[in-house]
Amino acid sequence: MSHDRHGAADSGDRHSGAESADPVLSDDAPLSVSLTDTDLRVLDTLLAPLRAWTSPRFYGLENLPADGPVLLVGNHNLMGGIDAPLLLPEVLRRRGRLVRGLAENVLINVPGLRQLLHYYGAVRGTRDNCLALLRRGEAVMVFPGGGREAVRRKNEKYLLKWEGRSGFARMAIEAGAPIVPVAMIGVDDAYDIVVDGDHPVLRPLRWTVEALGLSRDLTPPLLRGIGPTVIPRPERFYFSVGAPIDPAPWRGADDVHAAAKEFRDVVRKALEEEMNFLFAERERDRGRTLVGRLRGRLNI
Repeated sequence: MSHDRHGAADSGDRHSGAESADPVLSDDAPLSVSLTDTDLRVLDTLLAPLRAWTSPRFYGLENLPADGPVLLVGNHNLMGGIDAPLLLPEVLRRRGRLVRGLAENVLINVPGLRQLLHYYGAVRGTRDNCLALLRRGEAVMVFPGGGREAVRRKNEKYLLKWEGRSGFARMAIEAGAPIVPVAMIGVDDAYDIVVDGDHPVLRPLRWTVEALGLSRDLTPPLLRGIGPTVIPRPERFYFSVGAPIDPAPWRGADDVHAAAKEFRDVVRKALEEEMNFLFAERERDRGRTLVGRLRGRLNI
């Protein structure tokens, strides 16, 4: 891996895509998104409590190409969406790129939330939307494990659920976009699963999930953070961006499906390597917990 292992950061740029009249995104999402310095300050203010609570560290951001199409492929942590927002302003500040997220249908379908997601560059997670953005030279982020990877069961801590998921690899091959693995850990350490979505006690919740037209597999677990509360334990969040993986060796393959599966497996191995790097960093980090960080500040 091509990281500067000493380049961790404890942490208004602008980004604007080129204009094009051809592609159209679903849900009236804007094709071109620009964030002002004020937008970034607002985002930083909203995320300030989470940053203070988790003291995130970022590794390997220099691996993200400064321009051109790129597909960032990440691992979903417990419940998804808790840690990923911290990555957007960090990438925007340090690489000058706005990451366009592919959001779950359940989020995009909520009026108000849809407009907020669009404002900060996210779009519905469809193949057409992803390809349209990549062909414009955007940086797009996808979580192949989807909702099921985020809605974990017991004994699935930091487990990738990519079975049958090779569409992202096929899109990268088709668009000629390199894939950059992005590992994130911390949330799964901040919560314990008391009972998961398969437990009999959550049967009424499963019925509610199904009544909303969702798969019962997306029934959320009952979580515990600090004591019996849902307040997350103040575990540090860690992010690691790996080296780009060029899809060129898989372009022009006779069996496109087989090529996509092979490329997916290469990406999965690279992402698991980044996660293992972060696990090692976490284990030797005296500031992993809030108490450890306070002791470090006090030189105790």
